[in-house]
Amino acid sequence: MLHDPSHYAPPPVAEEIKLRQKDKDILRSLASELAQIATLPVHKEKAKLWRKLNDLESERPMVWINEICWNEMNVDDELTLQCEHSWARDQERDLRRTLYQWRHLPGDMIVNDFLASPLAIHSTDFGIIEDVDVVKTDDTNDIVSRHFKIQIKDFKDLDKIKMPVITHNEKATEFFYQAMCDVYKGIMPVKKMGQTHIWFTPWDYLIRWWGIEEAMIDMIERPELVHAGVERMVDAWMTELDQFVKLNVLSLDNDNTRIGSGGYGYTKTLPGTKYNPKYVQPHNMWGCSNAQIFSEVSPDMHWEFAMKHDMRWLSRWGMTYYGCCEPLDRKVEILKKIPNLRKVSASPWCNAEKIIVGLGNKYVLSHKPSPAILAEDDWHPDRARQAIRDFLDKTDGKCHVELIMKDISTVRYKPQRLWEWEKIAMEEVEESFK
Repeated sequence: MLHDPSHYAPPPVAEEIKLRQKDKDILRSLASELAQIATLPVHKEKAKLWRKLNDLESERPMVWINEICWNEMNVDDELTLQCEHSWARDQERDLRRTLYQWRHLPGDMIVNDFLASPLAIHSTDFGIIEDVDVVKTDDTNDIVSRHFKIQIKDFKDLDKIKMPVITHNEKATEFFYQAMCDVYKGIMPVKKMGQTHIWFTPWDYLIRWWGIEEAMIDMIERPELVHAGVERMVDAWMTELDQFVKLNVLSLDNDNTRIGSGGYGYTKTLPGTKYNPKYVQPHNMWGCSNAQIFSEVSPDMHWEFAMKHDMRWLSRWGMTYYGCCEPLDRKVEILKKIPNLRKVSASPWCNAEKIIVGLGNKYVLSHKPSPAILAEDDWHPDRARQAIRDFLDKTDGKCHVELIMKDISTVRYKPQRLWEWEKIAMEEVEESFK
């Protein structure tokens, strides 16, 4: 469940979806184009490569791009929405973005041969949302600067964090599913899809209510309070997960589902031998965690105030991914304490040589090239190529690698920069590992 600490998500409404023929025609046209792409044999070839990567048998590094600044990407109206109905516009947006990425910056992306109809699952979230001042530099961009107002100051304030309640509106699920079946009939099959990979990140939420500086100081001056806060957040996520299991609304993620802050989840290890296709359990899936705010926190404190608490969560899953933007090159030894750890994030702030040596070939290194090169006044493709080549030279076959370009806040309204970066990355990974 992808929570958003900036607002409460309203529950889904069970009502029939009635579309005008114009909206149906637009969606069917886009889906027809996608269906043709989905039949290409390259998707099975790429799935095999992703699977070999995650099974530590990689043939070459894999490339994927996400967290794209879509507000700057529109060229020749490829992303301009034409539908009128709000549900149809959501469908159209997703179809257009998938087609756009395939045309211009596919990397090793994989297009499904079906369309997913999500179950109408709702969480009441954590009972507390951020109180924040926002500064924008671009009104079309969701990337903003925030100043958080402190809401957790003492033990009594931890009661503001509530245990989520999960519901599945089966009538709404059926309305959504039937609407998709009607629109895409004869073009692409539609499959109901439950909750797949869960982004678990207690500290990303705590600092929005606690304050960054305040939380760092409290780890030294009031450690009992910090431990209690983290435990309550883990309790909340565990409570939510138990309800997912009870409602039987989990779906597998060993496919082209994004895992952690990295790439796809293809692996022959999952769903494992203890698997009932009618009742997916956490041990059939990937888990993840991170503590991005702990970039400058010592390994001992990172373990004590983050990973140690995360173990209750991480031990539930078949395989795990750890990390996001925090540099983990100094924390390899505590990473190795995580059960079933398979993938580790290597952010742009990592010491590449150190983490490559530390992880070796026992894990997948999820390398994040810096998106800053896309945001400069002038575009320097030669520097982009050299940065990729330098990193791949350091790996020199020592580890299993995925290159994940993400957190792209701007390309200065020149999407061709990202298109070119993708081509450079693919050339380098294919050339370096011939």
